[in-house]
This record gives sequence, C-alpha cells and structure tokens, in this order.
Amino acid sequence: MSVQRQFQRRAEAVPRLGVGLSVDVYSPDLWDLMSRFEGQPSRPAYLEIFRAETTALQAVKRSFARMPLAYHGEGLWITQPEFSTSSFLERDLNDVAAQLHLLASPWINHECATKQMAGYSFGTYLPPLYTPESARLVADNIALVQERLDKSWEPGEGMGPLFLLEMPPLTYFMAGTIGVPEYFRLVCERTACGLVLDIGHLWTVYRYSAARRHSSLEQFVDEFLDTFPMERIIEIHLAGLAVHETTQASLEDLHPEWIDAHAAPIPAVSWTLLEQVFAHPRLCNLRGVALEVDTKPVDVIVEEFVRARALVGATVEQLLNNATPVPDPTPQLPPYSPHDGRVTRLDLEAEYVSYAKIASGQQPPVGTLWSATADDPTGLERYVHRYLPHEILHWGGELSDMFPETYGHLTQQGLSLEEFVPWWFLKARPAEGPYDFFLLKIDRFLEFVSERAPAFLEMVRREAATLRAAYEDANTAGRAILETCR
Repeated sequence: MSVQRQFQRRAEAVPRLGVGLSVDVYSPDLWDLMSRFEGQPSRPAYLEIFRAETTALQAVKRSFARMPLAYHGEGLWITQPEFSTSSFLERDLNDVAAQLHLLASPWINHECATKQMAGYSFGTYLPPLYTPESARLVADNIALVQERLDKSWEPGEGMGPLFLLEMPPLTYFMAGTIGVPEYFRLVCERTACGLVLDIGHLWTVYRYSAARRHSSLEQFVDEFLDTFPMERIIEIHLAGLAVHETTQASLEDLHPEWIDAHAAPIPAVSWTLLEQVFAHPRLCNLRGVALEVDTKPVDVIVEEFVRARALVGATVEQLLNNATPVPDPTPQLPPYSPHDGRVTRLDLEAEYVSYAKIASGQQPPVGTLWSATADDPTGLERYVHRYLPHEILHWGGELSDMFPETYGHLTQQGLSLEEFVPWWFLKARPAEGPYDFFLLKIDRFLEFVSERAPAFLEMVRREAATLRAAYEDANTAGRAILETCR
C-alpha cells in the first residue's frame, strides 16, 4: 500500500470536528474560559489540549466528557538526529500514549521544531534545517513514533492516533537548501503523517525569507500552497501575531516584524490568508480549525471565536462535509530528485551542531545551508543579539526576580547578567530528562554563579532551593485544586 493510501486510510478514521480552540490547561484558566460559552450559540466544536501533567488532563476529561478532545504534544524533538537513540524516549512515548488514551484523542499534533539541539537548550522553538536529508530524518522519526503508538493500542481499538506534523514559525531567520513546502512534501512522501498548517507561521515564512523581496504576499501563498502537500492537512491553526518586545514597531512597514504570538490579537492579514487556504482545491482532508489561545485574555478569546464562527464557520462545515480524497499519486506535484546517500546521519548531527552554534552567536553563518542568511544577515543578528538574550534572561521567569538576593550581590561586584547569556551556550550539555525551561534556568544559574562568583554559592543555592520548592508546591496545589474543584 502506498504511503498516500496509508495516510488516507488513517485520515478516514479521524472525526470531522469543526471550529475549536487549542488551549493550555492553566493559562488562561480553562474552566473559566469554557464557562463563558455556556448558553452561547457559538461554542467550540473541540478542544486541542497542550501536553500537561496527567492529573490535569484527567480533570479536563472529567469536566468536558462530552467535548471532543485532541492532543498537542511537546518535547518529542523529532527534528534531531539523536531522537531515536534517546535514553528516555521509551518513557516519553509511554507517557504520550497514556495521555492520548486518556483524552481519546484522534491525533497527536507536534511542531516540526525543537527547543533542544546538539546539547544546547533554547526557550522557544527553532525550525529544522530545511534540507532533503533532514526531511527524511523527520519522516523516519515520525514513523517510529507512529509505530509505537499503534502498538500501544489494543487490537480491538484499531489504529493509534494519527501523528500530525505542524509547520513551525520562522523567528527572523531560516537555514537550508530547499523551500518549506518542498520539505514537507518530502516528509509526506516517506511517511503517512497528517499536517497542521498554521496561518501565522505561514506569514512568518513570507516575512523572514527572500520571498518578501520578490513577490507579493498573495502570490507567495499561491505558489507555496501549490507545492505544499495540501491533501495531508488535517488541522489549521490560527493565532495572533505581534512585534516582539525587543523590537520597535514601525507604523510605515506594510509587513511588520511580527512573530508568532498566541497572546496577541489575530490580525486582518491572517483572516485573508485563511480564506486563501480554504479556496485551494487540494484541501480535501480537513477535520478541524483551531484558534490557538493559550496566554490570551478570556474576553478576547470569546470575541475572536465568535468572529471566527461568523466568518468561516459555514466554509469549514462545507469543507468537512465535501471532503473528497485526491488520487494517488497526487498529479499536481512533480517528482523530487532521489536522495543520493552522500549525507549520513553523522553529517546531519554535525550540521545541527553548527546550527546551534550559529543560532547562539558562537560562529558565523557559512556554507550552502546558510547562503540566504549570509545574503541578508539582519534576521539572524536580530535573533542572536536581541531575541535570544531576552529568551534566556526573561522568558519563562525573570532571572533578576528569581534570584533577587544573588542578583543584587552580583551587581555590586560588577558582574552583569548579560554575561550569563554567552555562558549558557559555552558548552553542550546533553539532555538528561524531560525539557522544563524553568528548572533548567535554575540549574544553569546555580552553575554560573558557582563558576563566576563562588563567594555567593550558598546564597544562590538557598534561592534555588526556594524556587524548586515553590515550583513543586504550585504543582501540588494545582493538582489538589483540579482533584477537588473540577
């Protein structure tokens, strides 16, 4: 059976859902949010829940037993060469399978991106290297996950949830030798996954690639969609876009330096792009459209959802009801040149080591993978010198607030927190457990102070212990509240 027919068989088992919300359990409070829809004619058709503690997901399932629930994964770094040999992969896959079972989710959606690369940790997602070899690695890693999920289902339960690969955003720069749509086409040629097309992410590909300099947005999207494997799209995401707080907005820029920002309002351009996507003839397996709303104020979420239902609800229903699978193979897509086998897994590992060092400012962008960035280095420079320091010092916990006493003494000694950023990337540290950026910052800052200011070691240890205890207490309290109040 061809890969496309395997996918089609799996897609037919995915229910047609409609317009829903992609949400976090805690931010904003999910129960408060859903209470706002009680008695309203416009209600979410489904909830896509971000990976959380199992107790939290159990509370979600109890409270919204009649609501279709889907699952947004986190921490499966399928873009990385070492993924299949990770010492904690089996544990992660067991946890994911258990949570998928709990929610009765028809899919697991995961970004085609990573927050940990070649022993270096980042606070937010970095996209893959856009190369044929990287695409084949991702396809093989997806196939591994899909096989494990299928094995975790009992024979009478049918196939496991379908793996959906989400197109990631560009945060100012990208690296590779092929375009984004060609990359995802290569993935789909090799494995029977579904796809999630994020409208905001699509906008960032236009804004931070060479396309912006030689084509209009409408022309770019038309060409992008004609090459992208549209027949694999199961879900579409729609979220906010905003200028990062380290970047000054220009009122004269027709294409502002927006990046993906779930807390921000959905701009008019995103609704226009969504209509353009809906009109494509190969969008034939759509099952849901979700507004990504984690961290967004509840009133704004409700307002935007009501607007979404009014603007696109009828179109989504029509697309769900009129789905017609495309022929196999897809005639619109030309064949791609076969892999010549010259790039090995070790070569790819070395390329990701360079990627991590370039993205963290440790080495310049040289080589064919970085030709576009070399031609226009402004995006990478913005990431390295503005976005990344903000990510390390402020994202996921303000470092000066986390360690106020130690911070005060370091300042008196003339040791700036800015020195913590290059130190963070000074050496590779292979991951030893599940990714948690808050705990990672605690461990790294303790190590930093022990090296650079050992006189304050006891002080920073005391503050670190307090932070860890408060973090655990908050998790315990959250679990207790969920158990007793939901």
